[in-house]
Amino acid sequence: MPVSPYIARMRRHIGQDLLMLYGVSAVVTDETGRLLLARRSDNGRWSLPAGVVDPGEQPADALLREVFEETGVRVAIDRVGGVATHPVVYPNGDACEYLNVWFRCHAVGGTATTDGDESIAVGWFDPDDLPALDDWGRLRIDTALRAETNAWYAAPGERHPALIRPDNL
Repeated sequence: MPVSPYIARMRRHIGQDLLMLYGVSAVVTDETGRLLLARRSDNGRWSLPAGVVDPGEQPADALLREVFEETGVRVAIDRVGGVATHPVVYPNGDACEYLNVWFRCHAVGGTATTDGDESIAVGWFDPDDLPALDDWGRLRIDTALRAETNAWYAAPGERHPALIRPDNL
């Protein structure tokens, strides 16, 4: 996966040690209620479209950019789905913890297509027939699609399985 120039500069200084970054992700539905997922090039797993917020960029702008770059789909934001920190160790050993804001969105244009770089497959899936997703993906989907419109967050002391930080980070 390509790394933003900003992250590449930081990695040159700290190596694979833990970086705290800002991220966004999108729970996108189409007119029939199907969900947009992308298969990641770095680990081959299905996931929500997501990415890093660049310095000076607002999360909503980053979200619109990332979804289009990775999937070819243009979206409109309906609301914030939630916010939480989430640990990641990439296949190359880079450790990150993201402060992630996820948004509930709906498709307004474009065609679902892979970018051939960050995503190796893109598709629309019925919510009752999703490919295998990790706890992190399920948390964002479940909270963004719920009827309650308040943004989800981990309550003080809550230890949701998707948010557990491995000891090696």
